[in-house]
Amino acid sequence: MGTVTAAISVSAAAAAVVSRPADRRRHRGPAAFRCSASAASERQALFSRIAPVYDHLNDVLSLGQHRTWKRICVSWSRAKMGDRVLDLCCGSGDLAFLLSQKVGLDGEVMAVDFSRQQLQTAAERQEQRWKLCYKNIKWIEGDALDLPFTDCYFDAVTVGYGLRNVVDKSRAMQEIFRVLKPGSRASILDFNKSSSLFTASLQSWAIDNVVVPLASGYGLTEEYKYLKSSISQYLTGEELEKLGREAGFTVAKHYELGGGLMGNLIATR
Repeated sequence: MGTVTAAISVSAAAAAVVSRPADRRRHRGPAAFRCSASAASERQALFSRIAPVYDHLNDVLSLGQHRTWKRICVSWSRAKMGDRVLDLCCGSGDLAFLLSQKVGLDGEVMAVDFSRQQLQTAAERQEQRWKLCYKNIKWIEGDALDLPFTDCYFDAVTVGYGLRNVVDKSRAMQEIFRVLKPGSRASILDFNKSSSLFTASLQSWAIDNVVVPLASGYGLTEEYKYLKSSISQYLTGEELEKLGREAGFTVAKHYELGGGLMGNLIATR
């Protein structure tokens, strides 16, 4: 566990990013971005509780399809060999591992999450599934609303099932825009808030009759009931595109995946 704990601390390289001159970072007054601290803490606690079974439930509930959607998300980020990339809200590391293979040993993957338990799970998986390229991953406990990186630092950013759970989505998109290099992409995968009555009804039925009952077997009934409300409070594809443009992205396009159950926003700076 000592190795894991060390892995999720900000590494020497990441610390160098944090300590770079502040004048390259946008100045933000405390009143500019107010959000509910209690809501953020509740969500952080929720993801910490589900961390031990998160990957297994994802496999079962999506019949393994979540792996296909995540590969698409990473592919659409256009990350390539030698790039420095960010996986925001990295959870247990699925996208970070895929990015690691994309950028290779000459690249860097900064994987950021607000849940220490999720990061511990990710670091343990890194050791268990060891590949040489995984040496390029740094696990960092951090806040999506105040990223510890200088402006225009990354060649690509991915977010997998994370933006929906961020309290202030506008601020998160502004931070993603800030740390991306001009011309680079953010690829953001999540559940789709469909405008189709059939798709929305199917999604709701599946959560009530498949997801929650299965989660209850792990003692996580209330945690997975949250999924339904988080989707209903999320943004539609059109609203996500608007959010991206308002954050400064020149192009923002949302694509439906999995028969409309999932969606992926591509935002180009």
